[in-house]
Amino acid sequence: MTAMTDDAVDRIIGQWHREMPELDFERELEPMALFGRIHRISQKLGARLHELRARKGLGRNEFDVLATIRRSGEPYTLSPKEISAAMMLSSGGLTGRLDKLEAAGFVERLPDPGDRRGLKVRMTGLGREVIEDSVRIGVAAQNEALSVLSMDERRQLGALLKKLHAGFEDQPFD
Repeated sequence: MTAMTDDAVDRIIGQWHREMPELDFERELEPMALFGRIHRISQKLGARLHELRARKGLGRNEFDVLATIRRSGEPYTLSPKEISAAMMLSSGGLTGRLDKLEAAGFVERLPDPGDRRGLKVRMTGLGREVIEDSVRIGVAAQNEALSVLSMDERRQLGALLKKLHAGFEDQPFD
């Protein structure tokens, strides 16, 4: 294994250690370093994915709506209420996203045959093509980002992050 050089997070932690030597490294500074790296990785990959999706005409919000509809399976049709529930989003927050997607030809709003007052949102063929291309491109970018890890390291990291994520599910952060 090659020796790793200090990164920006190491330098920040070193500055905190110098300025506040009373902070315990393992209990206080090491967690800061771990979450600092998680945050930086998330920001960098998020920006890359945003750039790639924008080439397909999708912002993050529109990507999330199309992905929700696509994951629902054929006939790729959901009610706005189902989309909102799946995305934990208010109906007002969804309306603007649907407007953009409909204007781009990615979805169409149709009357709900089971409820005269309701609507269904159906993904168009173009919408399916765009979301599937975007997912493939995003997965490729994620794989590229993980290419510095072996498959065993990926599995270990995945298991550790899953454990950490589960811990957040049980903790109220006030």
